[in-house]
Amino acid sequence: MKLFYLVLAVFICGVPHTVAQRSVTARVIDSASQKPIPFATVSVNKSIGVISSESGDFTLHLKDQLDKDDSLYISCLGYKEKTIQLIGFKDSLIALKPKIIELDEVFLLNKNYTVDEIIAHVKDSLEKNYDFDMLKQKLFFRKSDYSYIDKKEATLTKSSIPEFNQAFVDSLLYAVPDRNSDHTEFLGEFYGKVTPDDPNTKLHIIKASRLYDKDNEMSVNALTDKLQRIIRAHVKRDSYFKVKSGWIGTKTEIDSSLFGDDKAREAEAVIEERQKQEEERKKQFLQYEKRSLAKLQHHNFIFKKSDLNFIHKNRKYEFKLENITTLHDYIVYKISFQPRHGADYKGTLYVNADDFAVIRADYENVKPIQKFSLLGVSYNEHLQEGTLLYEKNSRDKYALKYIEEKHGRKVGFKRPIKIIEKNKHVKGRRKQNEVAGDVHLILGYNDKSEMIVFESDVINESDFERYKEEPGVVPQYLSEYDPSFWEGYNIIEPNAAIKEFKSVEN
Repeated sequence: MKLFYLVLAVFICGVPHTVAQRSVTARVIDSASQKPIPFATVSVNKSIGVISSESGDFTLHLKDQLDKDDSLYISCLGYKEKTIQLIGFKDSLIALKPKIIELDEVFLLNKNYTVDEIIAHVKDSLEKNYDFDMLKQKLFFRKSDYSYIDKKEATLTKSSIPEFNQAFVDSLLYAVPDRNSDHTEFLGEFYGKVTPDDPNTKLHIIKASRLYDKDNEMSVNALTDKLQRIIRAHVKRDSYFKVKSGWIGTKTEIDSSLFGDDKAREAEAVIEERQKQEEERKKQFLQYEKRSLAKLQHHNFIFKKSDLNFIHKNRKYEFKLENITTLHDYIVYKISFQPRHGADYKGTLYVNADDFAVIRADYENVKPIQKFSLLGVSYNEHLQEGTLLYEKNSRDKYALKYIEEKHGRKVGFKRPIKIIEKNKHVKGRRKQNEVAGDVHLILGYNDKSEMIVFESDVINESDFERYKEEPGVVPQYLSEYDPSFWEGYNIIEPNAAIKEFKSVEN
């Protein structure tokens, strides 16, 4: 308690100006439309920097003491770069002026290319422009999962188990939340090649968090326990289940964990399992996040096997030169593309006129990525959109600076279900119990992944081998958004859904 008052006194009487300068929070907007500008690069002295969020917001943590020459640099494609002196800066809005070069001013370029010639040069220059070699990248990664239920109905038509009645079925459905979200974030260092052909990568997680509602899990677990008790009371241990939906059927062996063994053995198994889970927890988190990161990085137009094929299979698309703009000191072609011949995507490419590198790509699907409906079962992957930003590193090659990707899927199930317990070890008929009903479910799932690279350093094989990957971090559980968790660290500014998240218990 004494320490608290001491810190409070220092804060009030000592260094209010220093604390106030430790971070800058603002929103980047268009000076003409006053609308937010997403994906603007915000940096101090063009070194330490972040990217503005989809709402134009950013928070940039600074060193404790600022020099008089320290400045904030804000740049974005299509806008004039802005420089602001940091000392004394208190504005909450930063307005950028649009900057577009008319097409009749293309005499600024060495040669006037057609849009198809530009895309051909982009394709031919992929290998020399982008960095496919060893890198060490300090990065921040966020994955947000959103699930929702449009319909959940189950009508029991038959049950030989008294406790398994319509009221219990309704309670099962009620326990599953109609909407749920889960947000995982980590700050870490990536080692290796960002290529699908070389899966040998390493990851050092510095700090991580997971924001979700534990109460939802507890409600479902409580009903799962009740279901297990019902099964233990009525189902024989050596039985098996026959699951049928119409004329479709399958045989399923009963999981022995549904039954209680000798209490001593059960307790011993529980303890052993908990120890094993604790040992594996950190390793599993590291490996899972490494796979998630690799999946995000590899979904990229620079790779030949990627379904983002608007460069490698450019004949499937129609391109249009919209205008010419600038970023920093170089001229950039703004090119839109539309699908033809059954291609999947439309979007916009920003191409450096000097070396034909795509420095930004925005894309979205124009038709479902995958869709089917058969015998009451349906699946629709209806959304896939994203943005990729590239920046040159010390190898004078382009490496990912920022990537955002969104997916949307919907699953439907409308069929009769019959679960029959059978046992071949009893006298008489094998059929022991039967539960049947009609089920109608429509489930939706959306996810959003983001990654920003703060530092991208060139390394060699020796540097890679020297680093020993050690899983030592698990995400800290957060029941509601806590801005202090990442205090002192530069991250991607969270959106409104994350900031407003609260568990039911709160």
